[in-house]
Amino acid sequence: MPAALITGSSRGIGRAIAHRFAHDGYDIVLNYHTNETAAEAAVKLVESTGSTAIAVGADVGDPAAAAHLVERGVEAFGGLDHVVNNAGIDQHVYTESLSPEDFDRVMDVNVNGVFNVTKAALSTLEASEDDPSVTNISSILAHTGAPIECHYAASKGALLSLTRSHAADFAPEVRVNAVAPGHIETDMTADRSPAEAEAARAKIPMDRFGRPAEIADAVAYLRDATFVTGETLNVNGGELMG
Repeated sequence: MPAALITGSSRGIGRAIAHRFAHDGYDIVLNYHTNETAAEAAVKLVESTGSTAIAVGADVGDPAAAAHLVERGVEAFGGLDHVVNNAGIDQHVYTESLSPEDFDRVMDVNVNGVFNVTKAALSTLEASEDDPSVTNISSILAHTGAPIECHYAASKGALLSLTRSHAADFAPEVRVNAVAPGHIETDMTADRSPAEAEAARAKIPMDRFGRPAEIADAVAYLRDATFVTGETLNVNGGELMG
């Protein structure tokens, strides 16, 4: 059975991607940073589909931890066929209040973490016979910027450039693409006030927020789209049209 590594997959979008891949017949390497309880719940969700899963705690911003994460997946399943770089952190902080340490930490996880995991997984992906791929989860903010989270928006913009560069580096053996979600109903966005939520929803032609399963559908498409590499699939209910 093919296997996929999905970072940041104990909850939200990452968990939905893991569930979709498991439903499609993949064994799953789940990754979490600190929430082991949520990760174990995600393991049970994957196993309910008949697939096998392991949960590995790792800070992907640490190159050694990222390498260990990949090693555990290879040990468990004999190799990896697909990697989804979903792990990310965010803060709502105005630039004048943003510390260099907080800026660096967001970049470390959101950009360096993708580099660390992808580099560590490259050799096992190149050995795969399942048309291997890497999919990076970016954000609509990579295109629009953001007034109170410049470091998050910058990290997601950098991720699009990294995606194109890795696609060129790894072709034709490994495809690399990105998905850029708009406003999605997750724990990360649940702390919005009603006024903030309404203002955000009003910008979306589809008149609602997206669902994690809809991002999982987009990732599954790119996993199976064997002539697509170096591309960004924007999934935002039409918000970028405005």
